[in-house]
Amino acid sequence: MRYWILKSEPDAYSWQQMQQDGITSWDGVRNYQARNNIRRMNPGDLGFFYHSNLERAIVGIVQIASLPYPDKSNPNFTAIDVKFHSQIKHPLTLTAIKADQKLANLPLIKQSRLSVMEITEKDWKYIISLTSF
Repeated sequence: MRYWILKSEPDAYSWQQMQQDGITSWDGVRNYQARNNIRRMNPGDLGFFYHSNLERAIVGIVQIASLPYPDKSNPNFTAIDVKFHSQIKHPLTLTAIKADQKLANLPLIKQSRLSVMEITEKDWKYIISLTSF
C-alpha cells in the first residue's frame, strides 16, 4: 500500500463536496511529476485530502478507487477515481506541519506546488496521530 497527499483548492473541489459525492474522478492534473505519481497509484491506497490556497490544511482521508486511466480532457495526462474514506478529528495546517521537525522532509514542504505527492508510511502514521487526538 502507498500513501499520498492530494491537493485541491476548496473553491474548485472541497472536502465537503468530496463527502457529498462519495466518489469522484481526480482529473485535470497538468504537472508531469504529479501525473507520474497518479500512474503509480493502486486501488486501496490511501491519501490525505489537502485544502490548498486559503485554508492550507489536511482535512480528510480518501481511498484510491480505480486504476489510473487517461484524463478525458487530455489523454497525455492521467486521472484516478478517489472515494471518501474517513473524516479526521482535527485538520492539520501547513503552519503546524512546517513547525514539526518530524515532518521536515515531507514533500508538502519540499515541493509545495506539487498537487499529488507520495509520502512514507512513517509520515502517514505520524500525521494520523496528530489528526486523531
